[in-house]
Amino acid sequence: MLTFWQGTGLGGLSTGADYIYNDHYKLIATVKAGNGYSADGHEFLITPWNTALIISYTTATANLTKIGGNAHQTVINGIVQEINIKTGKVLFQWNSAKHVPYAQSEQPLPATAASPWDWFHLNAVKVDTNGNLLIDARDTWTTYEVSPRTGKIEWQLGGKDSSFTLKAAKGQVLDIAGKIFAWQHDPEAHGDGIYTFFDNDAAGTANTGTSTLVDLPYSRAITVKLNFRTHVATLIKSDNQPEGLSAPSQGNAQLLSDGNLFVGWGALPYFSEFSPSGKLIFNAEFPAGVNTYRAYRLPWNPAPERAHR
Repeated sequence: MLTFWQGTGLGGLSTGADYIYNDHYKLIATVKAGNGYSADGHEFLITPWNTALIISYTTATANLTKIGGNAHQTVINGIVQEINIKTGKVLFQWNSAKHVPYAQSEQPLPATAASPWDWFHLNAVKVDTNGNLLIDARDTWTTYEVSPRTGKIEWQLGGKDSSFTLKAAKGQVLDIAGKIFAWQHDPEAHGDGIYTFFDNDAAGTANTGTSTLVDLPYSRAITVKLNFRTHVATLIKSDNQPEGLSAPSQGNAQLLSDGNLFVGWGALPYFSEFSPSGKLIFNAEFPAGVNTYRAYRLPWNPAPERAHR
C-alpha cells in the first residue's frame, strides 16, 4: 500500500486527510481525524494491529503568567489520535496540554496574546517495541514514551525534564549545552533500548520564522542506547550531514535490515545511506527547490497492469 496526507497549512495550523492506496493505485481508505479535529501532515502511521495513528494541531487559550506570559495567551496544542480505519472511530486521544507543562517549551513566548504560541509542535507518533507510543515534540526538545491505554507519560528523553542522564560514548559528542538533540524529528525504536533520531540541533525555527543557531554547525542522525535500570541515555553513534549543513526543519533516519542507516535530510535537498561503521556509501541531491519531509528506502512492486503503462 501507499499512504499519504493531502491538505493545506503543513507546518502550522493545517487542514487535511490521510489516504491509503493499493498496488493498483486505487483508493481503498480515507482516514480523517475525529472529535472535530483535522488531520495534520506530520504523521500518518498504520500500526501493526491495523489502526491509524494521526496527529492534529488545535488552538486554545492558556494562562501563562507563571512562566512570564500572558493570562490569555493563544496556544497551539498537539493532538494524537488512534483511528479505526474501517469505521473512523477514535480509539485513543492524547492532548499535549493535559500531560506536558508549558514551561517545558524551548520556543520563545510571542509578543502578543493573540499570536498563536506553537509551544509543543508535535511532529511524530511511533510505536515502541513494547506497544507504547513514542510522541515527539520539536519545541520541547523531547521524545515522550506514552501509554496508549492511560495516556500517562512513562518516560521522556531530552528537554528540561529528561528521565535519563545524558552521556556520550567514546568518539561521540553531546552539544555544548550537554543536550543529546534539539528541534529533533522521527524517533524510531529498534529493541534492546536502541533508538534512532534525526537531530536538527544546529537550527530551529522561532515564531518569527528566522533560524536560530543552537550549538552544532550541522544536522545528524543519531543512535541512542537507553538503560532503563540506571536511567542513563548514551549517544553511541552519529551520522553527520555529509556536506556539513544544517537542516532547519524536517528529516528522518531509517534503519535498514542490513544495518545500514538511510537518512533524509529534511529541508536540505539531500538523502544519504551510511554503513554500520558510519561510512557514507550513498549520497544524492534533489533538483533545485525540492526537499523531503521524510525519505525511505522500501520495496515497491506495483500490479503488472499498471507497471508497464
